[in-house]
Amino acid sequence: MKLSAIVPLWALFSLTQQAAPQTSCTCKLNQAENAFPHDKLQTVEGNATDCNTHVTPQKALELESLLLGLEKRLIQLHSDVSILEEEDDGELYGVLSLFVIENEMVEIRHLMDKLNSTTLEHRVLTADTVQQLEELKMEMIKLEKFDTMEVVKGRQVNRHLKNALETCSSGVNATVTPTPPSIGTCQRGPLQNVTGPVVNTQGEFSGNYAYGAWGRDPKPEAKKENWYWVVPLTSNQFANYVRFYSSLSALIIGVSTPGNIQIASSNPTTNTIQGPNTVLYGSALYYNCYNRDAVCRFNLTTKVVTSVQLPKGTRYNSKSNFCHLEDCYLYTDLDLATDESGVWVAYTTTEALGNLVLSKVEETEPPKLGKTWHTSVYKRSVTNTFMACGVLYATRYVDRNLEEVFYSFDTTTGMENFKVGIFINKVSPNIFSLNYNPVDQILYAYCDAKMVSYKALFGYADLYFS
Repeated sequence: MKLSAIVPLWALFSLTQQAAPQTSCTCKLNQAENAFPHDKLQTVEGNATDCNTHVTPQKALELESLLLGLEKRLIQLHSDVSILEEEDDGELYGVLSLFVIENEMVEIRHLMDKLNSTTLEHRVLTADTVQQLEELKMEMIKLEKFDTMEVVKGRQVNRHLKNALETCSSGVNATVTPTPPSIGTCQRGPLQNVTGPVVNTQGEFSGNYAYGAWGRDPKPEAKKENWYWVVPLTSNQFANYVRFYSSLSALIIGVSTPGNIQIASSNPTTNTIQGPNTVLYGSALYYNCYNRDAVCRFNLTTKVVTSVQLPKGTRYNSKSNFCHLEDCYLYTDLDLATDESGVWVAYTTTEALGNLVLSKVEETEPPKLGKTWHTSVYKRSVTNTFMACGVLYATRYVDRNLEEVFYSFDTTTGMENFKVGIFINKVSPNIFSLNYNPVDQILYAYCDAKMVSYKALFGYADLYFS
């Protein structure tokens, strides 16, 4: 009996030791779908970024600048050869002239070599870009195959449905879209953003003139639609001429045509320019008359200066400048501006207690002041103003890198807005003049000897339908 009881217990003990519990388990997962190739997507994004970096408007501008430079050199070479043929004395003068011509031919050769290499680079870039775009297209087609939930396809279907719905809604039973409140005199709506800078150049002056103005004529003569003008101020205060360029490329490389058009032979003197806030409109230059509280108009065709007197008590001669906390801009008492309707002038008077006053300058002969508006923004808290669609916009200094369009005044409704909140990226701390051109919707700024431009964007959507 005892032996038969011991044997089963021993057997049970042995079986318990042999069946020790497992400490881990292994699971096998069979994935029915291929893993999404994130590395390929990153490669596509990187290639798209590289394409945007390499293909820029500056590439075309570089080629055009080289062509203009070559044209200028060839004209000069032809002139020098003609002089040599007429005045060669066979002695020292002829030797020196030949030496000058030889140097010019060397420079022309360098320009031609640069032009050839740049043209070749552009051809290679064009071919590479076409190939790269084809590769990007193929990669995107491959990536779409991983969209097993058909998200992209669903979005495309939704887009088609949305378009069909909009087409249907525009029919007999369409709901009329509420008309946004009128802002200014244009259908495009208020200013929404300022992007850029688009252009940033010192032109031919190489930083010699800190104060000045530049831009295009919003109402040019025929065949002068692409001309640009510059008014650099001597001593940061005065000017007696306006300088013209036949294109933007000509301005950048310094080929001036027809050159300077003088207002007066001396500077400063009666009816010459005082301060940087100058504009060109209808082949006439509008500016603050030297040592006067008046707007002068210089007719570029007749070379005649006429003027219009501003209201009694108008502050001038650097007594009510544009300012920020660190500095004030010399002789910015009067600020001329252009928009779709013509020429405007912003200023202040003793009666207005330093607040901005805005007047329309009528294109009569001589010019006269039209309607006047009074605002509640203090002029010395502003760094610049410009007009667009009958709306006055004012800027203020934020820091060395940013300027803010903080204020607007609608001349149509009389409404003021102190919370515009549009920022401008600066290339230098100070913007001494700022003007809007309605033809290209560009803001032209003169900043510490640099000519800079920005694109102005308008619209209603963000304000009323967001």
